[in-house]
Amino acid sequence: MNEHVQTATTAPLFNPLSPEFIRDPYPHYARLRTTDPMHVTPFGAFVASRHAEASLVLRDRRFGKDYVDRTIRRYGPKIMEEPVFRSMSHWMLQQDPPDHTRLRGLVVKAFTARRVEDMRPRIQQVVDQTLDRIQGQGHMDLIEDFAFRLPVTIICDMLGIPEEHREVFYTSSRDGGRLLDPVPLSPAEIEQGNAGNLTAQLYFQQLFELRRKNPGDDLTTQLVQAEEDGSKLSNEELTANIILLFGAGHETTVNLIGNGLLALHRNPDQLALLQANPELITNAIEEFLRYDSSVQMSGRVALEDIDDLGGKRIPKGESVLCLLGSANRDPAVYPDRPDQLDITRQRIRPLSFGGGIHLCLGAQLARIEAEVAISTLLRRLRGLRLDDPENPEWRPTFVLRGLKSLPASW
Repeated sequence: MNEHVQTATTAPLFNPLSPEFIRDPYPHYARLRTTDPMHVTPFGAFVASRHAEASLVLRDRRFGKDYVDRTIRRYGPKIMEEPVFRSMSHWMLQQDPPDHTRLRGLVVKAFTARRVEDMRPRIQQVVDQTLDRIQGQGHMDLIEDFAFRLPVTIICDMLGIPEEHREVFYTSSRDGGRLLDPVPLSPAEIEQGNAGNLTAQLYFQQLFELRRKNPGDDLTTQLVQAEEDGSKLSNEELTANIILLFGAGHETTVNLIGNGLLALHRNPDQLALLQANPELITNAIEEFLRYDSSVQMSGRVALEDIDDLGGKRIPKGESVLCLLGSANRDPAVYPDRPDQLDITRQRIRPLSFGGGIHLCLGAQLARIEAEVAISTLLRRLRGLRLDDPENPEWRPTFVLRGLKSLPASW
């Protein structure tokens, strides 16, 4: 493997958990794209920072997930005894065909364009109820009090989680993001992941029993019935994929709303433009996705030897980390000021939802939730201002890029 040579005096080109990188990864991406676009990391993965290579890897069937073997290569054979890794190995997100095709086929009907568009009135209702509750306070944390509640409520609706069970989900920790990062976890982080996974398993097993006795028009009922037809879904797959759907159903949308609001308030001209032209919101959401993606990376494994990807040979079994946030600002695709926020930008094609067979199931739902949330907030709280837009508190994770808090007043 061709290691990229670095002297002792130079900072690593790719150190995604450093505070500087978490705060602003984009200068680091620009350096990667220009100096070493297929960089090799100290932990042995290739890093694709340009749009051309990243988009190809996401769509090319010569690359797959190969989750179990990839995880064993990183941690050793005993790692799959850890409950959190065993659970993740059953996620449809980590599967290759035919298992991926079977699992995704069980849930895809819940995310059709028509069904998602039909949820718009409910999404508007949740946003309005949230603002009704806090509008008189004059101050809130835009993440915890606003961005977080909407997608959690909607995914609870979709999964048939009873109203009386939901408060624990509104107040639960958001510490799981490290599980997806490419930098290996410490034993303490693995223990924390196991504990969170166990808590989720215990709750969802109770929900499965409830839905067996009282079926509803929800995704959990649908999957429980598929599990009872044992050829479609095992119990381990059922539990793992409900956990995935709950997490994926809110995590990235919280970050899309938060990152978008921060970007607007750091660019007052764009904020004023959107307030004067509310019809720009749909295009603005695409630009928020491009400008500061809530998912920064998606990984694949070479299923065969790849002779040339960006000038490098990728041996079978090697991982390629596609830097979505970097590809979204590649001047080769966005020649007009790629580092500027421009809500009128044309032909935006963000890679933020991945690509190929793993294109995010909930992409359209996330777009609509963000559209309704941001447009309603700007309409109802005209004098909204961030307390400290230049020094926001980011979550200490890389793959899932989002804010820990974002205090605001009006």
